[in-house]
Amino acid sequence: MITRTIAGILALLLLLLLQGCSTTPRFEKNFGTAVRANLAAQTVDPGAAANTNPANGIDGAAARAAHERYQRSFIQPDAAASTPLLNTLGSGK
Repeated sequence: MITRTIAGILALLLLLLLQGCSTTPRFEKNFGTAVRANLAAQTVDPGAAANTNPANGIDGAAARAAHERYQRSFIQPDAAASTPLLNTLGSGK
């Protein structure tokens, strides 16, 4: 009796598990078109990877100096930025 009940429960569980595999979702033929359109709209120049001379208009020394200034801007914090702009503690002054 107990084995018959356990077998019935297992059969029911097996049928419930197989129920999830019975149907597959049917996507529309345009599934993902909006994402692909948004990615294409954000691309400025699709052929940019084929450009063999991408840095027209700036010489190497100027580019290096600009890059070094940019990197130093993260190492040396701005003195004016250390003072708080807003009093968020609510002192009322």
